[in-house]
Amino acid sequence: MSRRRDHDYAGGQSPGARAPSQRQLRVGEELRHTLAQLLRPGELRDPALREANITVTEVRVSPDLKNATAYVMPLAGANSDEIMNGLKRSAPYLKAMLARTVELRQAPNISFAYDTAFDSAARIAELLHSPEVERDLGPSSGDDETG
Repeated sequence: MSRRRDHDYAGGQSPGARAPSQRQLRVGEELRHTLAQLLRPGELRDPALREANITVTEVRVSPDLKNATAYVMPLAGANSDEIMNGLKRSAPYLKAMLARTVELRQAPNISFAYDTAFDSAARIAELLHSPEVERDLGPSSGDDETG
C-alpha cells in the first residue's frame, strides 16, 4: 500500500470517510459560484425556477470529479418541493452550461439536495435559548457562596 494512501484515510476509518482533496474542494467551490450565477432569478426558463431565489450553500464533488451534489436552499424555504423538482428537470441544461463555463475535462453530473443545515442551526439556537439550557449555562450559584 502506498504511503499517501495510508495518510488519506480520516482517522483510520473506511475509505468512504476520506476527507475531500484540495482539488475536490476547489472544483466544488468553482461549481458553486457558477451555479449561483446560473440560478439567479430570470436566468432559467423553468416556471418553478424563473423567479425563485435559490442559495447554493455547498457543492460536493466525487473523488473522480464525475458527479457533484449541489446543496441548495430556496429563500425562506418557500416552494421547496416545486423548486427541487424544477432543479431536477433543469440538471441536464445546467450541466451543459457548466461545461461551457468551468474548464474541466468532463462536466460532472449534477444532482441537487435540499440543505438542512439552516434548519439544524435554527433548532440548535432555539434549544440554547430555552430556559432550561440557559439556567444550566448560567454562572453556578454554589461557586460564589463560601458560607
